[in-house]
Amino acid sequence: MKVVFSTSGNTLDAPLDRRFGRASNFLVYDTETESFTVVDNRQNLNASQGAGIQAAQTVAGTGAKHLVTGHCGPKAFRVLNTAGIAIYTTDAATVADALRQFLSGELKTTGAADVDSHWV
Repeated sequence: MKVVFSTSGNTLDAPLDRRFGRASNFLVYDTETESFTVVDNRQNLNASQGAGIQAAQTVAGTGAKHLVTGHCGPKAFRVLNTAGIAIYTTDAATVADALRQFLSGELKTTGAADVDSHWV
C-alpha cells in the first residue's frame, strides 16, 4: 500500500508540511517494501491559483490511496476524494511521526476540507 506525505524535505526525518497544495515535495511510502520515493511539487509553491488541484492530480498519479498532510483545502479535497484517496490530517512534526501515527491507526480519515481556498 502506498501512502503520500506532504513534506518540505526528502527523508522520513523531514518536517511534515502543513500545506498540502504548496508543499515542496510528496514522500510516497510503500508499506509493503518499507521504502519511499520523493515527488517534486515545487511547481505549485508560487502558483497564483490551482495549486491544490494540481497537487491532488500529482498525488493521484502516484497510485497511492492514502494521503497524510497538515491541512487540505476544498478543491484539492474534491479531486482527492474523486480519485478514491483517503485523506488524514495531523499536526505531527515529521514524516516519520506521521507515518507512525498512520501505521498505528491513530489517524482518522477527514470527511471534508479543513481550510478555505488559498490558505497560506
